[in-house]
Amino acid sequence: MREGSLEAPTRHPLDWRNPAFYEQDALELELERVFDICHTCRRCVSLCGSFPTLFDLIDESKTGELDSVDKADFGSVVDQCYLCDVCYMTKCPYVPPHPWNLDFPHLMLRAKAQKFAKGEIKVRDRILTSTDRVGKLATIPVVVQMVNAASTTPSLRKIGDKVAGIAAAAKLPPYATKRFLSHAEPSLAWPVRDGARTPGKVAVFATCYVNFNEPGIGHDLLKVLAHNEIPYRTVAKEACCGMPKLELGDLAAVEALKNVNIPQLAALAREGYAIVTPVPSCTLMYKQELPLLFPDDSDVAAVAEAMFDPFEYFVLRDKDGLLKKEFPRALGKVSYHIPCHSRVQNTGQKTREVLQWIPGTEVNTVERCAGHDGTWGIKSEFFAMSMKIGGPVFSRMNDTDPDFVSSDCPIAGRRIMHGIEEKSGASRARREHPLTLLRIAYDLE
Repeated sequence: MREGSLEAPTRHPLDWRNPAFYEQDALELELERVFDICHTCRRCVSLCGSFPTLFDLIDESKTGELDSVDKADFGSVVDQCYLCDVCYMTKCPYVPPHPWNLDFPHLMLRAKAQKFAKGEIKVRDRILTSTDRVGKLATIPVVVQMVNAASTTPSLRKIGDKVAGIAAAAKLPPYATKRFLSHAEPSLAWPVRDGARTPGKVAVFATCYVNFNEPGIGHDLLKVLAHNEIPYRTVAKEACCGMPKLELGDLAAVEALKNVNIPQLAALAREGYAIVTPVPSCTLMYKQELPLLFPDDSDVAAVAEAMFDPFEYFVLRDKDGLLKKEFPRALGKVSYHIPCHSRVQNTGQKTREVLQWIPGTEVNTVERCAGHDGTWGIKSEFFAMSMKIGGPVFSRMNDTDPDFVSSDCPIAGRRIMHGIEEKSGASRARREHPLTLLRIAYDLE
């Protein structure tokens, strides 16, 4: 048996329809096997709360080994995992093709799926992960003003902390008064110019967050596409990508959302569209998670092949000689954060590369978890840990006295500004998404 592996990691499909996937005894055996390997390695201790929780359970046990840890405590390790995938893609030396075949995130997903199947899920978590339903309700005229006022009223937030388990100290993103998809500017009829690496027309999957919370990000993406004379369209009847339900372990809901989105996205892919999503978690869902959940679905495979991160698309468009690179406005000092779900797509630091094209722009790049992690970081029981995880990012993002703080993940960007202000007081930096920074550099209104 060799120690570790120097080969690129591979991923096996998730056998979630197999009844054995939900057998408690089989799960506990696999948790013991994997936890014991992690215990003897400990390379991932700095990544998230799961590994310190596991190692503390072992170190404080009677024998100092896994055999004296109560299996009932395994759930505390699972609860600290938010499926960032960084341990699998960047740290673990025992992932496939190594014969130990260790996939920590998907084992945590299996445990979450069993927990969900047993009904051991809080109402709060079902609601928070129902992003379409909540977003549609919260953006109704008049309701949206009430929701946004409630989210910034300290007395109501304290009640929400005690009753609903949403941390009073967590800053929540406001809901938009105008949804992105209802107000997206139609594309002009630019000629389609396919490149060797990129389709010449784009279908924008808006995402729940951009549609309901920060539509400006979507509008800026459309402005950049229009400036580069790339015809585009939106996906009119899109639903949530399913990542929040995946993180909850609700795989049936993931499949239901897949059945809404994939047929229309596959049709667009086969019509020659590049599909672009402005939120990395959604991109990852279509590139990686759905293909692993539905490995025999040709439509899922077609969508994965056509899916691009926006800056991945722009860099490849530039290599095709089809992107404008005249930037009238400098950005000054930009502190740029690479989210976990961007890192694990294995496309490289494409956003940083684009920002560095802009004259008069200095980019400080931070590649570490900001600690928000979907809905996990706003829950009362995890908020303090999430801020601790993000602490080093907050400091490094503020070290250069930046003009802009930016992350491909909009909620990570919000958490970073929250952390900077909590650590250092008011900051002169503006929080802007990288797509907004690109629109500013192009001097587009």
